[in-house]
Amino acid sequence: MTEKDRYKAYMHWLFQAAGMGSRGFIRALLALWPPEEIYRLAAGGQLAEKTGKKYLEKARKLEASAAGCDVAGEYERLCGRGIAFVAAGEEEYPKKLAMIPDAPCALYYVGRLPDPDRKTLAVIGARNCSAYGRSMASQFAAFLAEAGVQIVSGMARGVDGIGQQAALDAGGYSLGVLGCGVDICYPPENRELYERLIAQGGICSEYPPGIEPRALLFPPRNRIISGLCDGVLVVEAKERSGTLITVDMALEQGREVYAVPGRVTDPLSRGCNRLIRQGAALVESPEELLRELGLDGGVRGRCQDGGTLLPGGLPGRILKLLDYQPQTTEELLRQYEAAYEPPLSIPELCLELLRLCADGYAEQVGGLYVRSGWRS
Repeated sequence: MTEKDRYKAYMHWLFQAAGMGSRGFIRALLALWPPEEIYRLAAGGQLAEKTGKKYLEKARKLEASAAGCDVAGEYERLCGRGIAFVAAGEEEYPKKLAMIPDAPCALYYVGRLPDPDRKTLAVIGARNCSAYGRSMASQFAAFLAEAGVQIVSGMARGVDGIGQQAALDAGGYSLGVLGCGVDICYPPENRELYERLIAQGGICSEYPPGIEPRALLFPPRNRIISGLCDGVLVVEAKERSGTLITVDMALEQGREVYAVPGRVTDPLSRGCNRLIRQGAALVESPEELLRELGLDGGVRGRCQDGGTLLPGGLPGRILKLLDYQPQTTEELLRQYEAAYEPPLSIPELCLELLRLCADGYAEQVGGLYVRSGWRS
C-alpha cells in the first residue's frame, strides 16, 4: 500500500467510524494528529482521555471501532467495489468545494469528479415540474453541456434528473450529489440515470456507503451541489421550496444565481419570479446563460430546443405558436390567422401538427397539442 493509500485508508476509517454529524469532531482531531495517530490512540484506549469531556462520547465510539479493525482491508474492500475516497486537503479534492464554509471532510464517489478547470453549473428545480419546466431543464442543460459546461444536480425527480439526463444525452458531463451512500440509488425510479452518471460522469456523497436516504440528510448535501459549481440555475420552484435552500447556500458561498422566469399565475413559477425580484439574473435562453458564464456561446447556429435546429417554413411557424400548455387545433388556427398570411385550413394544420409530433417537436395530449418538453 502506497503512503497516499495508507493515508486514505486511515481517513476512511476515521470518517466512517465517527459517523454523521461529526465534522467538527473530525476537524478538531485532525488539527492535533494525523489520521494514523488518531487510530493508534483510539486502538490503545487513550483517545478519550486526550480529547477531554467535550468529545468524550465520540472518542469512546472511535476507540470501540478501532478495536480489531482491519483498516487496510476495509479500504481495499471499498476500492474493490469501485468506490473512490478523497479527503479535504488532498490534491484531487474539488477546489471549488474546498473554498466553501463547512466543506465536507471527505467525499465518496464513483466515476469522475468535475474538472476544476471547466465551468460548472447546478441545474435545480421542482420535483413535480410542469411540461414547461421539463422543457426548460432539458433545453438549458443539453445546450450548456454541448458547450462544455459541467452539470451538477441531486439526481432527484423532476428538474434535477431531467437536466442531468439531457446533459448526458448531449454527450456532456454530469455529477449527481446524493443524500445517501453512493452505493444506493435514490430515488429508485432513476436507476437508469444513476447508471448512466456512473458510466459518463459521476456520483458523489459525503455519507459513507450503506447510509440509507433520510429527510434530514438532504439539506446538508445541497451545500455540496452549489459548492461544486460556479453558479446555480433554478428552473421552476414554488414560493416555499427545498430548491430555495440550495439557493440560500449558493448565495452564502458567493455563487451566481440564475432563474428562468415563468407565468405569474403559475405556483411553480413563484419561486423563480421572486428570486428575480430579489436580484437573481433572469435568463431567457441557454445562449444568454452561456454568455453570463463568460463563454462565447460557441454553439452558434443552434436553437433553444436542446441544441436541435428548428424547422423552417410552415412547420416552423406552427411550432412558434405551440406552448407548454395544451391547445386545440381551433386555438392554434386562430393564432396562425392573426399572425400569418395566407390563411390555413384545418386539414393542413392537422397534417403539419402530426409531422411535428412525429419529428419530436410536439406532443399530442388527449386531442390537444403541446410543445414537446423532452426533445434533446
